[in-house]
Amino acid sequence: MRFARRLLVGVVLISAVAGASLTAFSWEDPYRKWTDKSGKFSVQAKFVEFTGGRVVLEREDGSKVRVSMQQLSDGDRQFVRAALAARRNESVEPKSVAAKPAARPAGVAAGDWPEWRGPRRDGVSDEKGLLDNWQETAPSLAWRSRGFGGGYSSVSIANGLIYSMGRIQGATALVAASATDGAVRWTLPIRPGGKDPNCTPTVAGGRVYGVTIEGDLVCADAQSGKQIWKVNYGQDFGGRMMSTWGYSESPLVDGDREICTPGSRRAALAALDAATGRTIWTTPMQAIGGAGKDGAGYSSVVVSNGGGVKQYVQLVGRGVIGVDAQSGAMLWGYNRVANGTANVPTPIVKGDYVFCSSGYGDGGSALLQLSKGGGGRVQAREVYYMSARQTQNHHGGMILVGDHVYMGHGHNNGFPLCIDLRSGRDVWRPGRGPGSGSAAITCADGHLYFRYENGVMALIEATPAEYRLKGTFRIASNNGRSWPHPVIAGGKLYLRDQDELLCYNVNAE
Repeated sequence: MRFARRLLVGVVLISAVAGASLTAFSWEDPYRKWTDKSGKFSVQAKFVEFTGGRVVLEREDGSKVRVSMQQLSDGDRQFVRAALAARRNESVEPKSVAAKPAARPAGVAAGDWPEWRGPRRDGVSDEKGLLDNWQETAPSLAWRSRGFGGGYSSVSIANGLIYSMGRIQGATALVAASATDGAVRWTLPIRPGGKDPNCTPTVAGGRVYGVTIEGDLVCADAQSGKQIWKVNYGQDFGGRMMSTWGYSESPLVDGDREICTPGSRRAALAALDAATGRTIWTTPMQAIGGAGKDGAGYSSVVVSNGGGVKQYVQLVGRGVIGVDAQSGAMLWGYNRVANGTANVPTPIVKGDYVFCSSGYGDGGSALLQLSKGGGGRVQAREVYYMSARQTQNHHGGMILVGDHVYMGHGHNNGFPLCIDLRSGRDVWRPGRGPGSGSAAITCADGHLYFRYENGVMALIEATPAEYRLKGTFRIASNNGRSWPHPVIAGGKLYLRDQDELLCYNVNAE
């Protein structure tokens, strides 16, 4: 039969999660074993759709199998019917924003964006009343300023000051500027002769923290710029990067602790006293698989309480790991999503789930479910994995709104993409989109702000209903690759472009 012949095609099937029940539709286990009615032929795949009397299945390598409903086993036909019923129960026109953002962390004022990807490290701004259409009137340029140096760092905003990093007069430096007009208030040279940095500074407790390409982690007074303490990942922790572009993380401050990623075998992660720089604990890296490379990646740490255990989740050179927040003990690791060049995107955490992705040809995307295991450990179960060809985020970041993940898909590309978090299923994928190259994204007031590598800004509605482009404009400067992530705070859109910083009005009023 045709189904049998297709199953016999020489395709190497990648091992998948355990098959779901044949009698109930479960988004947690999309890849399962499908069998023809004779019971002789099978394939590991996920259900995509039922159209024209045929069931469309997708293998883990992205290839499709189309088979008549009547050729499937009784259990598989029952599974398809349950899946279709579940989809019919979903809203025909889902809301643009399906869930309210989590509460703003204590001590973060309205209108502030004090660290990488905002107050919750999720890329979602709390701003409301913003322009919801740029097709007739694009955001106006409020001001532009110079003095930020070279590099791809984005900006943080707190207490009336903007913070960033750059290579200024031959040294890697922290820089602070007025949020009113962008005028530079102070600079703190950190490393003479240092390279252009990528770190976005973190502001917390009256201090500001930044990391150089060479692994200098510095803490300074946020108002004066006076250095308080400094450590070096290599000298103090034996740190290393997985590849040649240098340290790029944005440090996390969690209460009285600063969490960073030296990337060595004895200190994959480290917790330091945020006020003094004293080491509290380090995390010995455990073997989690052969994909990727040893060392730190280019991602930044996020906090999770998955499985009922507070932990720090990070994408390192060998994949995603979870580290106990109290002791620094490594709780779990997941290797399959790692690539051998540069693991970049900051993972998304929601409840017991972690969504992770990486670019290049050998990365991919995955959803993990965390649960409490024995001996105080946490188990990470693969809910689904998608190959890099199917779904990958290079370095522009991913946004979770409700139960949908939005991103720019593709290596060196930012093809707009919305997927269902629970299943990994495409919701919309319109193709290239209005700009070219990678796309760095932020979300505010129900809309996605796509900043393309070629300097095009696009406004896309954050809705799973359909792809809705709401307008574009070209950034007023073009000093190289337009990579730094956009920031929205106080009714303004901030775009770092090497030595320049541009501020646009995005308030609707």
